[in-house]
Amino acid sequence: MALDKVQIAQRIAKELQDGFYVNLGIGIPTLVANYIPEGIDVVLQSENGLLGMGPFPYEGEEDADLINAGKQTITTLPGSAIFDSAMSFGMIRAGKVHLTVLGAMEVADNGDIANWKIPKKLVKGMGGAMDLVASAKNIIVAMQHTNPKGESKLLSNCTLPLTGVGCVKKVVTDLGVFDINEHGFYCIEIAPGVTADEIKAKTAGRLVIADDVKKMVV
Repeated sequence: MALDKVQIAQRIAKELQDGFYVNLGIGIPTLVANYIPEGIDVVLQSENGLLGMGPFPYEGEEDADLINAGKQTITTLPGSAIFDSAMSFGMIRAGKVHLTVLGAMEVADNGDIANWKIPKKLVKGMGGAMDLVASAKNIIVAMQHTNPKGESKLLSNCTLPLTGVGCVKKVVTDLGVFDINEHGFYCIEIAPGVTADEIKAKTAGRLVIADDVKKMVV
């Protein structure tokens, strides 16, 4: 049984390390804020100018003036700071963000990512993704393994306009966890109820299943 979006976020939350500055992209990545492990102190950064985001507010407690880069209402933690986007991007470009979690439409087996534009479809803009993938020390992608047509999103080469080249280190999908290395997609964990054969059938890029592959725990 494949994982749902919340379970993908829960698994990625296990990658957080104490003291990290972390940027969470739009979509599944935003859910990671709700599953930070106990005893781990991380600072969440948003490119629209916020440092120290908390979890999503409960219904009825939203502040419409307090939003993240995806226009979702958020909360702040004690000691948080609000500033302009120029300072925020200065922080990103200076390499101060330790980990960025992004969604994607496609990821190639060499770490290329396409996550901002589908040709002939109107988009508001690329946001901060290109700065983030060029500057963050570590990029993890959270996404479904296949698109709505059932086609693999883990490819040999991206077919959509690229956001970044050779920058993705790890991909967490509804089927498993994949490091990206010289072998391509190196599967280190498989979701409960999913088989290695299913992953092979749904992965278009180079794939290696680790000899010591584990069952994913969320």
